[in-house]
Amino acid sequence: MTATTEAPPAAPRRGPRVVVRGGRTHRTALAALAVAALLAAAGGAGLDPFLRGQVTLVLIYAVAISGLNLVNGYTGLISVGHSAFFGLGAYVTGVLVVRFDQDPLSTIPTAMALCFVVGLAVGIPALRLHGLYLATVTLALGIAFPEVVARLEGLTGGAAGLQIPRRLLAPPPWTGLTVGQKDLWIYWLSVVLLAVVLLAVHNLVTSRFGLAMRAVRDHEVAAAASGVDLARVKVLVFGLSGAVTGLGGCLFAMYIGSLSASGSFSLLQAIALLTGLVIGGSATRTGPLVGAFAVVFLPYWTSSIGAGQLASVLFGVVLIAIVFVMPEGIVGGLARLSRRVLVVRPAPPHPPSAPKDAP
Repeated sequence: MTATTEAPPAAPRRGPRVVVRGGRTHRTALAALAVAALLAAAGGAGLDPFLRGQVTLVLIYAVAISGLNLVNGYTGLISVGHSAFFGLGAYVTGVLVVRFDQDPLSTIPTAMALCFVVGLAVGIPALRLHGLYLATVTLALGIAFPEVVARLEGLTGGAAGLQIPRRLLAPPPWTGLTVGQKDLWIYWLSVVLLAVVLLAVHNLVTSRFGLAMRAVRDHEVAAAASGVDLARVKVLVFGLSGAVTGLGGCLFAMYIGSLSASGSFSLLQAIALLTGLVIGGSATRTGPLVGAFAVVFLPYWTSSIGAGQLASVLFGVVLIAIVFVMPEGIVGGLARLSRRVLVVRPAPPHPPSAPKDAP
């Protein structure tokens, strides 16, 4: 009889490392990311004028896509006409600067307020319409915007567009920059405002209202049964989304200085915003920034490989490949992969302290 030897037990698989949110490791990582972001922003300011201009467009588009993310990503409503909010913010800034001699910075609150009100009005159909029907309403808004701008020729310049003289977009005196450094001023302004928007979106989606947004996205009936005011959430989200996207339009007007509703704010612009959201990652904090990089730089990279129609084909192939490999977007896909090695969990609740004995 032959002796049998038992195989050694398999080594247990190591699970992902767990990091406690708010702990020392988590705070250190956040501080390192903040330092890296500051270094990246400083490095962007030192680029040559063309590349810095492209990065500025990335920051501007990231602001606009962040507004779209509130509706499409976090609330699950479909909007394909956000180019109208983008254009409205740009034209409010342009008209106030050119026609009423206002400082460009002072036009931002007015533009955001008007976009907020228009967003509230657009959100009303969302109370009864869903899916493709709501998308059709927002599509009509995107189609109608260039036509409305063209008819307001005395105010907007009509089909000829609106030109903002460079001297009217000069940096404020307290910056110490000259008119010739306008593009550098808009770059740093875009950096600051994008940081504010990303922080505001983070605070919003982690608040009780943010929980209500996600409840509406996941299951409206269950959300209503749990006490969520569907009408308030939908209408208010559209208003906030319009205001944030309108802020991106303000920055766009300050940077470009030449507005054309049929050129810069057509449905192609709406498609670009949607493409950036899908590629970057819907319902993610930094997805709009990554998607904006793709929208701005991918066409240049593909055109360097092939010219003309070949560049367009390559651009489409790259977009399809990204969506096929990472259907949740680049940020969502990277987050899914990172959870295999690292998981961030909330800190455990502190046990209640024992009551002191009464004297």
